[in-house]
This record gives sequence, structure tokens and C-alpha cells, in this order.
Amino acid sequence: MQTRSFPTAPEARSPAGAEIRFLIEGDAGGVIHSTVPPGQVNRATVHATVSELWHVLSGEGRLWRRDANEEELTPLRRGVSIDIPVGTEFQYRCDGAEPLRFVCITMPPWPGSGEATFVEGPWEPNAPAGGWS
Repeated sequence: MQTRSFPTAPEARSPAGAEIRFLIEGDAGGVIHSTVPPGQVNRATVHATVSELWHVLSGEGRLWRRDANEEELTPLRRGVSIDIPVGTEFQYRCDGAEPLRFVCITMPPWPGSGEATFVEGPWEPNAPAGGWS
């Protein structure tokens, strides 16, 4: 059994560039809290083995997703939940005056720095370098 309090400060940065706090991890997956500051455009990536589920807690932004069958641009705002199946290219950004904050479940747990590959997305990224191992 695990119990963990919400970390007071970001503990790492995602490969795309979001600030992350590790909430909890088990054999089947992990849960992180992500923050994207106002105006930040993260790098477009694709994952080799990990799928993600997101639930937006606050802020506003946009998410671009593309797989072999379709391409979609989704508004992100409080209460929206999305999935990013393994192999889906994606990029996201914070468009509002408040940070974009969301909970992200990774399945399986994040395997390390080689998981994410950068791809060409619709926007020019301006996020700081990231990539937790």
C-alpha cells in the first residue's frame, strides 16, 4: 500500500516540457500532476510503449493528436478528459492567463528517457528542455 502527499514543488519536467509532480506509481501505471505555464507551447512527441489518460483540473489550452487514421485539435479546459493511445503523436499548449493543470495516468509506468520521440507538430515549441528518466 502507498500513500503520498501532493509535492510542494515540481519534481521534474516531461519530455514535452510540462512541469510534473509524481503522485503515485504501481505495477500497472503511474499518476502525475502536470502544469503548463501561460503561453508555453510544449514539444510534439510520440510514445513507444506508454498510453496516457488526462483529466484537466484548471486552465485553458489546446491538444493536437494524430494517429494513422485521424488528426484532431481538442480544446482543453476544466473537466475535459482525453486519451493518448500508444503511438499517437501529440502536442499541447497553454492559451489562457492561468496555468494549464491536469492529472495524467501513464500505462504502463513510465519506462525512462527513451520512451518519447520528438515529432513535427502544428506549433513552434518554446518549452524548457525536459525528460524525466
